Amino acid sequence: MILRKNKSGDSQSQSRRSELGAQLSTPVRTFMATEAGSAGLLLVAVAVALVWANSPWSEAYTSLWHTDLSLSLGNAELSMDLGHWVNDGLMALFFFVIGLEVRYEVSVGELNSRSRVMIPALAGIGGMAVPILLYLLIAPGGDAATGWGIVIGTDTAFMLGALAIVGPRFVTQLRVFLLAITVIDDIVAVTVIGVVYSGSISVPQLIIALVLGVVLSALTRFGVWQAAPYVLIVLVMWLATLQAGLHASIAGMLGGLLIPATSPSREGVEQAARLFRAFRQSPLADVGKTARKGLQKAVSVNERLQTFLHPWSSYVIVPVFALANAGVDLRDGVLTNALTSRVTWAVVVGLVIGKLLGIWGGSWLGTRTGLGKLPTGVGHGHVLGGGVLSGIGFTVSLLIVGLAFEDPVIRAEATVGVLLAAVFSVAVGWLVFHLAAVLRGETDADLPRYLDRPVDPETDHILGPPDAPLTLVEYGDFECPFCARATGVTAELRQRFGDRFRYVFRHLPLPDVHPHAELAARAAVSADYQGRFWEMHNLLYEHQDELEYEDTAGYAADLGLDVERFLRDLNDERTAARVRADAASAEASGARGAPTFFVGNRRHTGPYDAATLALKLEALEEASGSQAPTK
Repeated sequence: MILRKNKSGDSQSQSRRSELGAQLSTPVRTFMATEAGSAGLLLVAVAVALVWANSPWSEAYTSLWHTDLSLSLGNAELSMDLGHWVNDGLMALFFFVIGLEVRYEVSVGELNSRSRVMIPALAGIGGMAVPILLYLLIAPGGDAATGWGIVIGTDTAFMLGALAIVGPRFVTQLRVFLLAITVIDDIVAVTVIGVVYSGSISVPQLIIALVLGVVLSALTRFGVWQAAPYVLIVLVMWLATLQAGLHASIAGMLGGLLIPATSPSREGVEQAARLFRAFRQSPLADVGKTARKGLQKAVSVNERLQTFLHPWSSYVIVPVFALANAGVDLRDGVLTNALTSRVTWAVVVGLVIGKLLGIWGGSWLGTRTGLGKLPTGVGHGHVLGGGVLSGIGFTVSLLIVGLAFEDPVIRAEATVGVLLAAVFSVAVGWLVFHLAAVLRGETDADLPRYLDRPVDPETDHILGPPDAPLTLVEYGDFECPFCARATGVTAELRQRFGDRFRYVFRHLPLPDVHPHAELAARAAVSADYQGRFWEMHNLLYEHQDELEYEDTAGYAADLGLDVERFLRDLNDERTAARVRADAASAEASGARGAPTFFVGNRRHTGPYDAATLALKLEALEEASGSQAPTK
């Protein structure tokens, strides 16, 4: 579900993912449904905490989180009450997952190029600076002023759940944009927690934690692909950070940031495929063990850890944290006092209004000054709505409430402010999205989903009967190691559907990633002028590492083409224009990387193996048959 932009560095990630790699190395964006689904569980936890804390059994709620839990090994002992185990232990794991996500986005995701990061960075900075300013303007001085960090963060899971409920029907692009902003929020929030809200520092323990960080970052250089050594070092880093007097979230975030994320290499995926085929032929335990190791090695440690930990973070850690921290006793006038407290409303205004103005203002400033542009399909009305929903601070905000205030009265007022901000953010967000749709026509915040230019037998490259009822269009790049020719998708589908199927190839060279892709595309078009497109198409894929100018001339000679005419056509403007026309149609159709497939005229998302595409084609055939007129 990560959408790539043509001519940007992050296109490399998508162009290098095979069907096998895409299924095994699920990036963070495939967990959005998990995060959105966990929002409901989080709300239940909040409700249980509030009811419990305001019931006749409220003392049991308080005493539960003050219950001591100790772990000992020999003379070494670690003892904390359950509340601290949640806030210093489970939340460190929560921030570890966030650190993994951030490293992924910076390495191969949405933040790995300057052009993609500028607008989210400005929006993220505005989304922190304006809330802090509003909080300090409204909150009284003294101890209350130390709570300015409460309005920095955004609860990603809660925000995505709200976006799924009150946002537009299709929000893929807006979701990616908002997540890029939360990456910046998370880094700053953890830094603030570690620097501002930590106690006295023990230098020796801090040095140990830093040395362990160096060791962690060096593991990859030594070819360590197993997850266990990384996890063990992060665990010891957590202990050292805790003993050093820093909040343990620092260790979690730093540990995640130091575990690298890489796209699956072609060699790694092909090796995994060979091992899997060996197991299929010889289903023995030792062969299966080797195949499993090959599959794991094909995917980075970062993504494997995300795959395992993300559901635990969303469905266990965040709800348990809410259960432990949202239970405010609102009896005996506490709620009335909170509703008239400047601290409460400083939190509400900072999160709801501050996030709205800061995120929208930062993105507006960036686009206005030409530093970048909003993602395709995202309008300023969408940004306003997303900015409001970003005021759901919840997890990070409640954590900072507990760290910033020792006074139970101020802590209760700030907690009520965080809860009210979440309610107001959802309500105002719904209103903003509704007004954006009605007044500005900003409905779906997504890439185009339909083929911009219909298939034309006169200009398109078609394999199969030109009038076949089933159509698969691929936007491909001849240097992409996992496009259809390499994965065998086309051959399998032609064998399965026969003359009912036609395959259309369109050019989407990604020159910033694959320097020879555009020349190769022109070579294929030049061969088409002499009626040999598909032969050249196959040769170019078979020799992806040999696509220099002289190489293409040699392939023309091997095919028996008129080489002089071929080279003349290769440099002709009409040839380049045909390649540009395909790339333009890809942009208009929502294709942002190679390969991108269209089943019929609709863009396909998800795995692009032959079995998946065949199911989509069969569904298209069934739908077409049911709509055919009866005699």
